[in-house]
Amino acid sequence: MREVRSRASRLCATNRSGKLRAMSTIRVAAIGSGYFAQFHYDAWRRLPVDVIGVCDLDIDKAKRVSEGFEHARAFDNAALMLEALRPDLLDVIVPPAAQVPLVEAALDAGIAVICQKPFTPNLATARALTQRAAHAGVMLAIHENFRFEPWHQAIRTLLDEGAIGTVYQISFRLRPGDGQGADAYLARQPYFQRMPRLLMHETGIHLIDVFRYLLGEVDEVMAWLSRLNPHIDGEDAGVVLFKFASGARGVFDGNRLVDHVADDRRRTMGDMLLEGERGVIRLDGDGRVWLRPQASNDEQLVDVKWQDRGFAGDSVYRYQAHVLAHVTEAEPLSNSASDYLRNMQLVEAVYRSNECGSWVQPS
Repeated sequence: MREVRSRASRLCATNRSGKLRAMSTIRVAAIGSGYFAQFHYDAWRRLPVDVIGVCDLDIDKAKRVSEGFEHARAFDNAALMLEALRPDLLDVIVPPAAQVPLVEAALDAGIAVICQKPFTPNLATARALTQRAAHAGVMLAIHENFRFEPWHQAIRTLLDEGAIGTVYQISFRLRPGDGQGADAYLARQPYFQRMPRLLMHETGIHLIDVFRYLLGEVDEVMAWLSRLNPHIDGEDAGVVLFKFASGARGVFDGNRLVDHVADDRRRTMGDMLLEGERGVIRLDGDGRVWLRPQASNDEQLVDVKWQDRGFAGDSVYRYQAHVLAHVTEAEPLSNSASDYLRNMQLVEAVYRSNECGSWVQPS
């Protein structure tokens, strides 16, 4: 993916009518200072933007984050921040339950939005927000960064080059190993414990998006989900089968209690295989991509260049740079809200399949 370069002579942002207007620097405000927000702020510091506002219900947290930016003001009220600063772009970095009024306020003010996933608590609400953004003519992008992890982009390149020919199957084993016992998730994202839907709504959707990025659209799914840790509310293990429109098959095998071999088990969150007519592509837990030709035992390490910074190969930076390229240079946008609805439809189909025990088409 091309890195965004500063273009002082022509930087643009969407205005209330959805058209582009010239400006010197994109002015960004952000809401949230939880665990994952650190990766957003680190990325914004390295991009050609001006972070002018940081908001959190805890004003002390907002002040600490704002100190990392030259022009940022701290707020504990999002409405006041938007009114006072009128940013060009709002980065919403809060859990689903808190997203809706923040996104609505920004869209009504004509402010472009990046919203963290999971995108809203449910599909119906996501559809309503997406329609609201379309009606306002304002960009609404979902911060889905897994497809921007360098190993997934390298695999996509291999597939585009025909490295394994026709793909028969993709499979991913999710094994972060962070879900055991009464303290599961408390160190980073404690709200995970009380989410009624966890594995697929919060985590599995990442891999659904990756599957679509690599192999295209999915026609049907079949799922078996379960809860293994009695201290949480939602499911934390399951197997999901996918029928791709291309005829390929997919398997998502998720278990948040068990770990996998990796120096950093949150880097890839598990292992992936793509099997085709000419060979096999394998992703290991350290972000290494391997290619083995058909009828050969010689597995070759693919040269994937990435920086061990931020989250998962600096994927947050890569995603935010991508959105900035869309806003400033009209580059095509990946994971707009309208496109991301398909991921959410597939997640809903997974839960319906788990309830009825049969194949389900997303709708």
